[in-house]
Parts: sequence; C-alpha cells; structure tokens
Amino acid sequence: MQHIDPAEFEKRLERISEIFSRISQHAEVQAQFRCPYKNRLDQCTAGFGCRHNRKSPDKNHLPLCTSDDQLDYRAAWETETTDYDAMRKELRGLRKEKGAIDPAAGSVRYGGKQSASVNGKTIFDFSDDLQARVPSSCNRSGVCHECVVHVKQGMPALCKRTKAEQFLNDNFRLACQAEVVDASQNIEFGLLRRSPRILQADKSTQFQIDPAVKRHNDGVYFYNEAIDDYRGKIYGMALDLGTTTVVLELIDLESGQSVYTSSFENPQRFGGSDVMTRISYDGGRHQGELHRAIINTLNTEILEMCARLGIERHVIYEIVVAGNSTMRDLFFDLDVQTIGQKPYKSVVEYDLLEGRRDSTALCSTARKLRIRANKNARVFGVPLIASHVGGDVTADLVAIDIASQTETVMLIDVGTNTEVVIGNRDHLVAASCPAGPAFEGGLVTYGMPGYEGAIESVRYTSEGFDCKTIGDVSPVGFCGSGLIDLLAELVRNNLMNPMGVFPRKARELTIVPAQNITFSRADASHLAQAKAANYCGQLIAMRHFGINPDEISRLYLAGGFANYVDPERAVEIGFLAPVPLNRTEKIGNAAAQGARELLLSIQKREQIETLIRGIEHIELETFPDFFDTFVEGCQFKPMPAEI
Repeated sequence: MQHIDPAEFEKRLERISEIFSRISQHAEVQAQFRCPYKNRLDQCTAGFGCRHNRKSPDKNHLPLCTSDDQLDYRAAWETETTDYDAMRKELRGLRKEKGAIDPAAGSVRYGGKQSASVNGKTIFDFSDDLQARVPSSCNRSGVCHECVVHVKQGMPALCKRTKAEQFLNDNFRLACQAEVVDASQNIEFGLLRRSPRILQADKSTQFQIDPAVKRHNDGVYFYNEAIDDYRGKIYGMALDLGTTTVVLELIDLESGQSVYTSSFENPQRFGGSDVMTRISYDGGRHQGELHRAIINTLNTEILEMCARLGIERHVIYEIVVAGNSTMRDLFFDLDVQTIGQKPYKSVVEYDLLEGRRDSTALCSTARKLRIRANKNARVFGVPLIASHVGGDVTADLVAIDIASQTETVMLIDVGTNTEVVIGNRDHLVAASCPAGPAFEGGLVTYGMPGYEGAIESVRYTSEGFDCKTIGDVSPVGFCGSGLIDLLAELVRNNLMNPMGVFPRKARELTIVPAQNITFSRADASHLAQAKAANYCGQLIAMRHFGINPDEISRLYLAGGFANYVDPERAVEIGFLAPVPLNRTEKIGNAAAQGARELLLSIQKREQIETLIRGIEHIELETFPDFFDTFVEGCQFKPMPAEI
C-alpha cells in the first residue's frame, strides 16, 4: 500500500476546496445575472419565444441570445408584484439613456413621440418606449403575425425581412422582427390597428326581438339545439366588416340593448387597399394570411372588450358578419379567387346557381374559425346579393326596411367598393362600382381614413383654405369628405377646371402651408377615376331602371364616409346624382345596424333572404356606352338631370 503524506493531502484538499468555492461563487453570480437558458456559446436553449432571441446565420444552430446580462433574474423572482411598474420604468429609462449617449443617433418616431435610435433594438422594443399598443400573442417570436406595422420612413435602417415576414409586401414589417441596423437614420412607424371615428347607428328596436339564440329555463339554445347552461347573460356580436374599417357591436340578446361598440382599421391592409389587390394577394403563396389577420385582431378586440365589461367570452353565443363578398369570404377562410375573375362570383354563389346550396348565407362555428367566444357559438355570414354586391348591402337593405318600401328609392353605400340599389319591394336593381381607395386614404398623397387630424371640411376664402379637422387638431391629411369639399371649392373658385387642370398648368397646389399639405394633378387624376366609378354606377342603374334623379322619392347615403359628405358639393362635382337635397337622407353605418337587426330577428333573416333572390344585378362594364360614360364621369361637373 502506497504511503500518503498527510501534509501533502491537506494541501491538495485545500486547493480543491478553493477551486470548488470559486466555481460556486461564479455559479451564484451567473444565476443572478445570466439567463439560465443561455449556454456557454451565448445561444438560447429555451423552447419558447424571447425578445432577446436572434436567429443564427447558420439555420442548423440554436438562436443567438443578445441579452446584456444586466437583469438580476433571482431578484426578479423575489420582487413583489407592486414593484413591477417601477422596475419597468427604470429599465426603460436605462434604454433611453443608453440611446441618448450617441449624439449622431437618429430617432424612432410614433404618434408624435420619439426615442433615440439604438442598433439591435426592434420596432417592438421602441413601441414599449413610445407606449404604442402593438398586438402580439406569441411572446414576440414572429409566429402569430399580429404585430404588423407600417414603416413610413427608414426602411433601409432596418434589417432584411426574416423568414417570418415573407408574407409582407411594401413597407410593412413585423414589429418583433424589424431590428435597427443603422441607428444614424430616422425611422417612423404606424400601427395597422388604429381606431377610426365610430359612426353611431340608429340603435332603436322597433320590431319583435326573436334571436336565434335564446334561453329556455336553465339552458341556452340555438334554435332547438341546447348549446350551453345559462351563465347569467346571453350576448351576440354584430360585425360590419369593411375593406377599410371594421365595426363591432356587442348586443344583449335577451333585452336587445347595445352593450359595447368599437371600431378598428381592417388589419388586412398589408395585402392591399382594395378588394382586387387582396384577392390577388390571397391567391399567392401566402394564402390564409389575410384570414388569420382579421381573426387574430378580432380576438384581441374581444378580449379587451370582455376585460372592460368584466364578462367572460363564453357568454358570446352568436356572431353576425356583414361584409362585401371578398371580405366576408376571407373571414370564413374561403377561396376568393373566383370573385376576382369574370363574372366575379363567390364560390358560394356558384354553389347556389348549381343547386348545391339554397342560400348564399354562411354558417360556421366560433371553434372552427378560432374565434374567442363560447365553444358552441355560431357565426352567421349575411347572404350575398350577386358578384361584388355582398352582405353589407343586404344589411343596408334591412336597415332601411326595404321590404316595406312602396315608392322608388336609391341606396348608395359609398366605400372602396361602392354599391347602388334602386327600386322598391317589388323590383330592385343593384350594381357595384369599383371606386378604389382614393376617397378612403389610398393613392392620394395626403389622403387618409377618418382618424384624428384628418381634414373633413374645406372652405376657400380670400385668405386661403379654411380647413376643419377631426378632433380639432393640426391637420395631417384629407379624409373622403374633405377631398370632396376640396374638389368642389377648387372648381368653384377657378383654381382647377372640370378636367382637373390647375391654373398656369401647375403640377401642385399648397393647401395647408404650415404642415406643407399639398394637392397634385396626380391626386386629382386618382380622385377623378374613383368619382367616375360612382358616377357610372348611379347613372347606368337609373337609366336601366327607367328613372330620372328628380323622380327618386328618397336617396339613402350609407357608410361612415357618406355620413360626413356635404351632399350639395358632392352633387356639384358629379359624385352624387342630382336628387333634390331635401330627399337625401344620411343613414350612417347602415350595415352595422342591419347586422344588429339580423342578430336579433329570425324573421328579418327569412324576410331578406326571400327579397334578395329577386334583385336584378347588372354588370356596368357590359353596357355598350360604359367607357364613354366613365370618361364623362371623370370630369368634375354635375351629372345630367335627364338620364
């Protein structure tokens, strides 16, 4: 047996103890400040999303961790919840301080606020600093595709699109993926989920409430099917699904009372500003993204609504969706390619014509569509009329009670796709006018939807243009009603001729010098074409029906845009038919009102289903003089009184 020197043994034991002590001390420090999921190569081994994750250049390697190891993880577990806000403010202050030390740094701006730009931070990081409410449900990992933002300035300052962003075009990015790589440039971003001005519909109920979902004793029934135990409330939602704006209303199905109303910008804007562009987008390799975008945003709205009202989503039992053919079918995840090709019919309409179904209405479940409502909730898609004349127009007709109209009326639902219906309960003619987005914020240089800061009315005086904005704040651009006013004022005061030409062949006019808001020949051209589509729809429909404007007993103007239009000026430039002004009635958000009534009445569903089957749909482009009429309509002058 080998002899062991006790002194040498003690010496080596002390050395080993010292080594282990240092290891223990190092481990304790690491446990405090280093993320437990970060390995020795600074790679993330976690199986969930984290804001510090960055994809490795080698797709076979783990994601890189960019954490600066300044957060005390152990202390975070021990911190009381009441200290969280203070901790967040301290961390945000450190970020701002870090960004401020570089005098050459650019800025990141949102909604009038700005923060110093810092390389390595994402747009989502800056949204925290600037208090922008960017939606997300995947811990910022790029999976949910909800955090789409519009980069208004500084795209070159951001990293290239990641794999998670391949479905996006133009200047749209995912906030969680768009990382700053050149902090010397200025960046400005905006949200797709903006809240437009809500146009309150007539919420009076002058009919017998008879919803499809009712309470019987202690049970909740959809028609005769038991779907749940009674939880104290029975709610339904009416959804007006517009190309630009979505309006949501929560209804108490037992009392018929409106409980909550909200609106938000249609998040599908990254796929295009009009229906034809979105149809084309959905036919590409990113099919389904537009459906997921609207469902995800709707779910966010529902959760916020429930939190504000203090209710559970499980008491929402039915959702009625009114939208044009494309918007409605995208919502229900149907193929919309046939709507973009002659004769522009939905797959549902083809099924009806070929005898495979007896209605163009749709019925699905919230579970199938992944909507956060009761697991047995039903989703009802308002029936289409024909081609692009969709469920929103059907809902409009419900709102004006067309089934009781005996005199000849005309309904105009003005929007990205304008629809015209003329007639009465015995005979109706309908047409669709692809007006495009020019009057709703698209194509015009300083055009914008009806949000705060939008110029909604214009008058020209000896001192220049007097502009009134939504919210009475500094002007940002023109919404539709402001553009119609502007066009009329320009023609009235010889600042533009009916052909859209400015004096001395100028290319641009300055309207608001302080904000450098201008109006160009190109802007006038886009508006002329959009106006011409409305002109053609009204004129050809009236001529086909055999009626002149002064013979129409009532002109109904539907939609948020139409509600703020000055009818006199709209008639002056040929945007509206010259129906006597005292017969013109603005009916607000009629599609939302109609959807609400359909939610509350089985009888109204059956009534309108029968009526729309007899509507005569006309296709404007099939008329021999369509092109000549369109060219005539491009001029900013009144429509003839004799059709």
